[in-house]
Amino acid sequence: MILAIILIGLIVTLILVFLIGNNNERYWKKRGVKFHTKNKVTGVFWNFLTQKGALFEHFGMLYNEYKNEPAVGIGSVVTPALFVIHPKNVQHVLQGDFNAFNHRGIEGVEGDTLAENLLFLNGSKWKVVRQNMSPLFTANKLKSMFYIIDKCAQDLVIYLKDNSQKWEGGCFDTLMTYCNAAVCGSIFGINSESIFDSPFLQVAKDITAPSFKNNFRFAMMNLSPKICRIFGIKFFKEHEEFLIDAITKVIQQREKENVKKHDFADICVHIQKNGVMKDSATGYQVEPSYGLLTAQAVFFLIAGVEPVAIAIFATLMELGRNPEILAKVHQEIDEQFEKHEGKITYDVISEMKYLHKILSEALRKNPPIGTISRQCVRDTVLPVGNIKVEKGTKTFSPVYHIHNDPRVYPSPEIFDPERFAKDSKQREEFYMPFGMGNRMCIGARYAKLQMAAGVVHVLRHFTVKTKELGPPQYKHHFIQVRPLNVDVQFIPRNVK
Repeated sequence: MILAIILIGLIVTLILVFLIGNNNERYWKKRGVKFHTKNKVTGVFWNFLTQKGALFEHFGMLYNEYKNEPAVGIGSVVTPALFVIHPKNVQHVLQGDFNAFNHRGIEGVEGDTLAENLLFLNGSKWKVVRQNMSPLFTANKLKSMFYIIDKCAQDLVIYLKDNSQKWEGGCFDTLMTYCNAAVCGSIFGINSESIFDSPFLQVAKDITAPSFKNNFRFAMMNLSPKICRIFGIKFFKEHEEFLIDAITKVIQQREKENVKKHDFADICVHIQKNGVMKDSATGYQVEPSYGLLTAQAVFFLIAGVEPVAIAIFATLMELGRNPEILAKVHQEIDEQFEKHEGKITYDVISEMKYLHKILSEALRKNPPIGTISRQCVRDTVLPVGNIKVEKGTKTFSPVYHIHNDPRVYPSPEIFDPERFAKDSKQREEFYMPFGMGNRMCIGARYAKLQMAAGVVHVLRHFTVKTKELGPPQYKHHFIQVRPLNVDVQFIPRNVK
């Protein structure tokens, strides 16, 4: 009897897979769009869950196979899904037609309090929360909090000098601790005696750890939000109690102290004093609960720790491969230290033109995020190929592969900071390490400042050499682009 039930269930499943797959293929062929016929139901997500390689690499296989197509249809259960390939179509989705593609393509389920953050929110609620968080990243605010970032970067150098065993390996983990300290100090106002002693560091690692559980949850959120809601698949539940308690105490303590530090806690105190957050254009209202505010703190952990550590690592990795460029940036850094008697300020960092070219090129060649998703919220048309996109369609855009496409960036394998010189004719309109358009990462300017401070202080006291073991291999991650079989060696410099 049990065997018969299992057999019937298997037959029904196979029939459903056949019918859904054929329907997906017909859907796109009717619209004149090529359809990727492997895994017609789950597309690249099946390969990602069952094979090696980061998600961006699986999308990259499609990019290379269909690189002359404006877009290609892919399986996504019963939701139409489109892998957008042509750079102008990608630009249209991420920036040009924001009213049609303002949905991130993922969303939390009811009861997952910490999913109420800028990454998962959409529509009016996203707009209201972003408006209220934006003041945290103005030029004046960044300038005011730079001393905290700078102190963390100096502590990083002290740590490296005191722990010579760290010179030979484990560079990425060391950078993670610096980024965590900078976010906790400058965004949350949380300081500890040592930047390498913070409970938030493990949380930051765990939230996006590429475990099967996290990979599966991310795949399901993309393939079928409805199934996530039915089964209550939550992304942040295990960290909810600790984080809400910690951030609530930070906000309450700041309110009690009545001291301005120009950080996230200040913004939260201000928001709660003003009461309900409201969109003046629509009248939409949001209650600034501790849970909602903690959810935004989670977003800053997700966006400001591991991705920025990846970006700094990529910068040092490329400099270690290119000694002439390394020597040139060393010279610029040394000149600024001597000119300003070792005092590095926000304005001094801003003066380092060659440094910022290097950071931009490192983010071009090694963007921390490999693919960006969006969901269509109203019928529209992609300009290249005249592709009709219906409301509800999911789109995926390749960041890494556009950044490394010779048709967009000539000789993309070459690390060339001069691509970002003012008179360069490189295709900066397709540059998107932090996304593009109105849903571009709210903390992009902060991230580059954190990158710059870390790189400047490390390179003032160390030179670097890249150690590579064979062709590039990447962490099996659903969002990030993190090389595994490469490390950076630190070599002390003889400076005061």
